[in-house]
This record gives sequence, structure tokens and C-alpha cells, in this order.
Amino acid sequence: MKCVFDLLRPVVRGAVQHAVWVLLGAVLLSAGGLHLAQDLTIDTDIANLVPDSYDSVQALETLEETLGGGSGKDMAVAIVSPSFEANKAFAEDFIPKALSLKRRDDSTQSYLRRVEYKREVEFLQENALYFASDPELAQVEDVLQNKIEEAKQARREANPFYVEIDEDEEADSARAENDAEQLQAVYDRVVGKRYPISGDSTTMALRFYPSSGNTNLGFIENLYADVRTLVDRMEPASYHPEMKVVLSGRLYRQLVQVQTIRSDVAGSFGVGVACVVLIVILYFFYKAYRARAGGTFNGTVLLQELLRAPFLGLLIGLPLFMSLTWTGGAAYLLFGELNLMTSTLGLILFGLGIDYGIHFYGRYAEERAQGQSIVDAVDTTFTSTGQAIAIGALTTAVALYVLTLADFKGFSEFGAVAGTGVIFAFLATVIVMPALLALFERIRLLDLESAPGMEPEAEGSRVGGRFPGARTVVVGSGIALVAALAFLPRVQFQYDFGALEPAFTEYDEKSQYVGRTSTGGQDRDNPAYIVADSQEDVPEIVQALRTKMRTDTTSPTILAVESLQERFPVADTAQQRKLRRIAEIQQTATENRFLKDDTSEGMQKLRRGSQTRAPISLDQVPEFLREEYTTKDGDLGQFVIVYPSVGVSDGRKSIAFAKDVGTVTTEDGDTYHAGSTQIVAAEMLMILQREAPWMIGGVFLVVALLMLLHFRDMRWALMALIPLVVGILWMLLLMEVFGLMVNFYNMIVLPALLGIGNDDGVHMVHRYREEGHGSIGTVLRSTGEHVFIGNLTTAVGFGGLVLSFHPGLNSIGTLAVVGFGTTLLAALVFLPALFQWLEDADVAPGNLPDAEPSAQEGAA
Repeated sequence: MKCVFDLLRPVVRGAVQHAVWVLLGAVLLSAGGLHLAQDLTIDTDIANLVPDSYDSVQALETLEETLGGGSGKDMAVAIVSPSFEANKAFAEDFIPKALSLKRRDDSTQSYLRRVEYKREVEFLQENALYFASDPELAQVEDVLQNKIEEAKQARREANPFYVEIDEDEEADSARAENDAEQLQAVYDRVVGKRYPISGDSTTMALRFYPSSGNTNLGFIENLYADVRTLVDRMEPASYHPEMKVVLSGRLYRQLVQVQTIRSDVAGSFGVGVACVVLIVILYFFYKAYRARAGGTFNGTVLLQELLRAPFLGLLIGLPLFMSLTWTGGAAYLLFGELNLMTSTLGLILFGLGIDYGIHFYGRYAEERAQGQSIVDAVDTTFTSTGQAIAIGALTTAVALYVLTLADFKGFSEFGAVAGTGVIFAFLATVIVMPALLALFERIRLLDLESAPGMEPEAEGSRVGGRFPGARTVVVGSGIALVAALAFLPRVQFQYDFGALEPAFTEYDEKSQYVGRTSTGGQDRDNPAYIVADSQEDVPEIVQALRTKMRTDTTSPTILAVESLQERFPVADTAQQRKLRRIAEIQQTATENRFLKDDTSEGMQKLRRGSQTRAPISLDQVPEFLREEYTTKDGDLGQFVIVYPSVGVSDGRKSIAFAKDVGTVTTEDGDTYHAGSTQIVAAEMLMILQREAPWMIGGVFLVVALLMLLHFRDMRWALMALIPLVVGILWMLLLMEVFGLMVNFYNMIVLPALLGIGNDDGVHMVHRYREEGHGSIGTVLRSTGEHVFIGNLTTAVGFGGLVLSFHPGLNSIGTLAVVGFGTTLLAALVFLPALFQWLEDADVAPGNLPDAEPSAQEGAA
């Protein structure tokens, strides 16, 4: 490392001597980086954190290409007024105009492909069972059998000589009620309502599906803007004075999510940066004032330092802002967009990078106050404190780059961008900051030479002093470490996606209008789709899935499997088989002596819907029903729909569903993969569970090796690692005490903390070796102060996310604040206490390496 620094010394001295040219070049690079960074967008879809090469991702892409936006993404339009006829009139005028709207980026393409509006219920009422799936027909048959048994039981009970041994009238009543509900549920799924209206007919909801699967943010923004313009142009009040039209839907949720998170990240960045800069300014303002005025009040000095304070903020903040623009440009060139993890890096890198500036400026100010020239002060700072900064930055960057080996993009992209940002922050500190220092001092914006109290203590007058209570601190810390290791297995992972999702008030307020038109019944949200190679392959896929449903009795996750071939069979044999089954149901419902007198509403609907006696051709099938099974290219029945029986917002249940349906192998040996965002999200969790231990272990191993290479002594390397290891264990203990959980968002804090948190130990050990035996007090009052402020700013950088409304981003900030707080405590309390204990035991410096010579001694 020393050889490398000897080679770089002329570069740093040149930056001081040619400050204006260096700053001009840095500004030009920043302008280029900022230009690129402006085109960065934020991808809020966690499913996109899985690599494109995975089967689940490719299946989702195939699904989007096949169905376009029909696989769950919709634009909902709620028409609200007291008049059903007015709502209907507006809808019928609006639908053709909406479907004909052309995209701004391609005037030959329409935004929307189809709409769910009116259902031809008369045709469905007469042929309801023909459009029922096999499981639904089986459900009807079971209900009829239950009714027959109930009727038989009723006749037995009518016999005066009948004695009921286990009479349970409540159970019988509940069973009868359940039978009625099942019949109604089947009827609602097959027939439904003529119009998508609320119970009081005052709200009508239209669902439009986009023509393209590539529903990026620009597409959605343009779609909703153009539809809103269309609505305003149609003047809803002309249909009814009280009419209002509300735009909602899942596409709208995606739009609100991106816009809100983007605003949230920007707000957190602004608050965090302001706090970090303010802390740094106040710290160095206080030090400069105390150095020049001593313990007395001096109005002149106070005014001078107040006037210089903004320039100090500019001095430390400007190089860092430049490095952030370079990082933003690099992120655009590498990935073109940010994910939810990398979207927070601006604030994180600012809090981290300013740590380098604090250490560099603090040491430079000490050297200048001691009487060195600008060039010599920069040179001394670079070859002393600069080495600690460099090893810290290098360790952090390499550790972060280890994350790029992960498949989970939350790790790999975070590591790539953050590692690059750390390198840029270091370069800006050792090249741009010296140029700024030289420029500011030459034009008298800074006057560090006149601050005689800023210099370090002279030899023989060092602060020195013992660290009080060293033995007690070490023993107490050891007990805390044992407790942390004992509680380590109890740290839990948060699997609930819902707990990590923010509440989007604007979306929720609008979606409740659409929710009024829901028919209720069993939840059939979040289906997975399997796209077959041909229509002939669909029955085999269905059969394989049904086999899975029958055999999985311990943890079933499949609610229903649907295909066009079951809803309206196209093969002659399938048609005849279904017609025979319908005829048997019809005969049972109308001729069975126990059922023929049943005049309940459900039985009347059943008899009416079981009258089909001849196959129904596809031309006869209502268009709205065909569209549900039609691809973008107009192909019918080439995919299977699988509905989960479990709540996929629970990560564990989502993983179980993905394992059941993610890969399906038919009896012929053909393999198909299911596509859905929930399956990809489950894949993401599985990748995270698999890779996180390796990534964390890999990062720690790299950090440890770099410490060993730098110090070239196992004992000093271990000393530098102590604050990191102890701090993380204490963090895990506090997590258990306060009920904090690890999740797929804040998991990134653990490897990041390993890469970043080692800086504290490096700086403390480096300065302790430089000062030698008995210098604990000096190290704490100089480097310790800088470590405290640097760690504080890093924690504030992460901590800005605590202000985020997004629970996932908030958890990153919370865990990072706790982690950096514990590593700081270990560096400033446990490590000095350990040094003191070793000195008292006469282990240092006798059995440890001799203290390094100071920079001045080395230059002599």
C-alpha cells in the first residue's frame, strides 16, 4: 500500500498546484454524469429482482408476450351517479373512444386491447353448466347428493317411530346453507351480472386491458393522461349533473407507487443530506472557534467562523456531490434504471462518502495549524490519514463488489453501484478536495493557518491518560457478546409481503369505487398462467395439475385450474362427455323424487342452466367469455389458469405455491413453467435465502483478507476487525430485544455494514499504531472524534430512510442506524478499553508490533 501511495503522491500534489484545471475537469465529468443520471427511472416491481435467465422470469415474459396486459394489469374506470341509465349511456359512448385511443410513441398502436363490460347473461343462464369447469360440475353434483341425503333424513325424522341418536340441528342447517352458497358461487362465476355495477346500481366499473405487456411508467402516465383528457372532453355532467368518473386499476396503483416512492426517496435524500451537511459544518465550526477563541467568548472570531461555515460545507460537500453524479451516470450505463434497493444509494453514499472528507479535512486542518504549507499539509494528510481512508474505501468497495456475484439483483446491482460510488467518493476526496482546499485558502475563504489550537498535541504534551474502567467495559461487553450469540438463532425473517407494502392513500380512495361492484365469493386473485405449445397440450397440463391437487393433502396450495377446453370444449369427445354429464344433472334435479319438489332459487337456476343438449360452437360463445381465453394474436385456448388457495402475500405460502405449479411435467414428459409476478417474487425469496449466507460470509472473508494484507500482521488485523464483529453481534442482540426482523429489503444492510463498518476499526488501529503506547486518550480525542462524526453522518445517511413512508425502505434505515450505532460503540468504547487492558497486562507494545513512526518522522 505504501508503494502505491508513493506513486500517487505526485498526482495529489499536482491537484493542489493545478487546482483550477482539476476542478474544471471534475465539473465537466459531473455535468456528463448528471445528464445520464436524469434518465434513471425506479423499478418498484420486486419481481424484477430475479435474473432474466430464470424459468419463472422467462415464463412471465412469455405470458406478457402472449396475453399482453391481460394477465392481471388493468385500467379500471368507475362511473358514479344516482342514475344507472346515465352511467350506462356514458359507458357505451366512452368504450369505443377509449379502445381507439392511440399511443403517443406509436400512433399505429392502441393503448387498450379489450374491456370487460356487458355480459350476455340470458345465453349463459340457459347454458350455465355447459360453461362450468369439471370441478364446478363435481361441486354441483356433490350439492345435489347432499340435498338428496337431507331430504331422506327429513323423511326419516317425519316418522313418529324414528329416534335420532346424535341430533345436531345446527350442523344440518349450516350444511344446507353451505350447499346453497356453493351453488350460488358456481352460478356467479359462470353467469355473473349483466353489468359490472354495485348493489345499489349507482356505480359501474369498466376494466380495460392494455394491448402491450410492456407497461412501463411512460406508457402508464400517457395512458391515464389521455384517458382523463377523453373523460373531460366527454363532459360527464352532461349525462348527469352528479356524475363523476374515477380512474383506478392495477396500472394506476403501479403509477402511484412509482411516483410516491420517487418523491419519498427524493424527500428522504434532501432531509438526510441537509442533516449530514449541518452536522459536519457545526462540528468543524465548533472546533475552529474553540481553537481560535479558546474557552472565552470572542465575537469577532465567532462572526468570522460563521461567515466561513457555508464555504466549509461547500468544501466537504461539493466533491461528494460530484462523485454522486459520476455514480449516477455509471448506474445508468450499467443498468439503465434503479430498483428499490439502489434507489436509496444517493443518500447512503452521501452519508458514507462524507466520512472520507471529514477525516481528510480534519487531518489537513491539524497539519496546516502546525505550520505546514498547503502542498505539504495535503501530502502529509494523504500519506497518513489517506492510507486509512484508502484501505477503508478499498475494503468497502471490494466487499460491495462481492455482492455482484449474487443472482438476486437486490444484492448484485446494489453492490455494483455502491462499490463504484465508494471508489468515486474516495477519488473525489483525495483529488478534488485538495484542489478545493488550495483554491479556498488562496482566495482566503479558509484561513486554517491562523488556527493555532487545531494542531495535534506535541510530543511530550499528548493528552494521553488511561481509559477509565477498561476491565469492566471488556467483561461487560463479553457478557453482551455471549447473550448475542445465544439469541442469534431467534432472529426472525419477515415473510409477509403485505407488512412491507406501503398504504397508497390516493389509490385506495379511488379503488374503493371499483370495489363496490365486486360480486364477493371465494377469492380468485393472483392466478398463475401456463402457456402451452398448442391447444392439444392443454388437457395434459390440466391433468398434471389436478393430479397434484389430489395427491397434495398435507399442504395444498391450488384452488382451481381452468382452461378453455373445459369451459367450452372444442373436441367432439369432450363435448359429448360434458353433454352426458349435464343431462344426468338435469335428470337428477328434475326427476329425483327427493328433489323434484325443491323450488329454491338455487335449484331453479340449476334446472334452467342444465338444458343444453347440443354442442355449442365457438361462434355461439359470447365474445366477452372468449376474450378471457384469447391471446394477443387471436389464438384461443392455448393457456391454463391456476388459482392459488393460499394468500400469496405470505412469502412462505407463495414459495409453496411456486413449488407446486412453477414447473409442471405432463405424463408425456413435457415440461412447462407457470408465469406470474407472485411466482417470480417467491423465486426471489428462495434466491435470497440461498445466497444471503454466502454473500455475507464472502464479504466478511474479503474484509478480513484485506485487513491482513494492509496491516501485514494477524493481531493488528484482528484488532481492526473487532469493532465490526462486536458491533454486528450487538446489533443482532438489539434486534431480538426490540423485535426487529430481517426482510428482503433490509437484508442488504448486513453485507453493506460488513463492507462499510470496518472503517472505524481501521482508523482507530491505524492512528493507535502511529501514536504508539499510552496514546489512547490522544487517539480518542483526534481520530475518535472524526470516527464519531463520520459514523454519525453515515448513520444519518442511512437514517434518512427512517422518514420513508415505505415500510421496506424504512426498515433499511432502522436496521442501519442500529448497526452503525453498535459498531461505533464498539470502536469508541470496547476497542479502546481492550487496548487499555492489553497495555495494563503489558501485552502492548512488548508482544505486539512496535508503533509506526509518525508521518513527520518518516519524512525526516
